[in-house]
Amino acid sequence: MSKKLKDMESMGKDELNKKMTELNKELIKLNAQVATGTPPKNSTSIRNMRRMIARLLMILNKKEMEEKLFGKKTEVKKA
Repeated sequence: MSKKLKDMESMGKDELNKKMTELNKELIKLNAQVATGTPPKNSTSIRNMRRMIARLLMILNKKEMEEKLFGKKTEVKKA
């Protein structure tokens, strides 16, 4: 597992939602740049942004499922 993914898994739901809104705003800005014809600074930035959003959604869904199954907040064990 990558370091970024481990860091994101250790975040709380509020932090993850905050990060998600930040990334969505950035993605909207990048898409607007492309729509107006301005090339983005990094050609893979849109793809990376979408992937990061997908990772955050995966972690949020995983946490929600754990809460439903176990009925409580689960602690993340750090090795």
